[in-house]
Amino acid sequence: MDTAEPGQTTENLSVHDCWKYLRSVSVCRVAVTGGDGTDIFPVNYVPNYGTVIFRTGPGTKLDALLAIPAVVLEADGMNSYGTIAWSVVIKGLAEVVSNGEELQEAAEAGLSPWQPGVKDTLVRVTPKEISGRRFVISSPLNWWPPLDSASSEPKDAGQTT
Repeated sequence: MDTAEPGQTTENLSVHDCWKYLRSVSVCRVAVTGGDGTDIFPVNYVPNYGTVIFRTGPGTKLDALLAIPAVVLEADGMNSYGTIAWSVVIKGLAEVVSNGEELQEAAEAGLSPWQPGVKDTLVRVTPKEISGRRFVISSPLNWWPPLDSASSEPKDAGQTT
């Protein structure tokens, strides 16, 4: 790992590595801003030619995207041993895709909604900024020290009257 300080276990990812990790999972969260504030929704997505695409239907998410196209997406994951985790954040602009050729590309990319219901709107997020981090997962003992068994026993344990 390329670290800035001895013992540091967090690494900033290159844009190339961010895309590599984004291709390794299929669910992210998308944050949108609407009339009632900011909302976060899980979506399944596909990276597509330097953008991210997902499908949605009528409702809060689509209304917010149409009103304010600035969005933030975040995807996370970890290695198969559960020892190294990563997180990628994309800040960009969302647009509804209506071009037939682009809709066909999305279908060929394997994008299909997980939930039943109408999800007939294809959304493409074009990144303005992409960043990510990879880090070693700390042992729980770093945060929660072991209890001292002597101090956790009741004071009159073992005493009889």
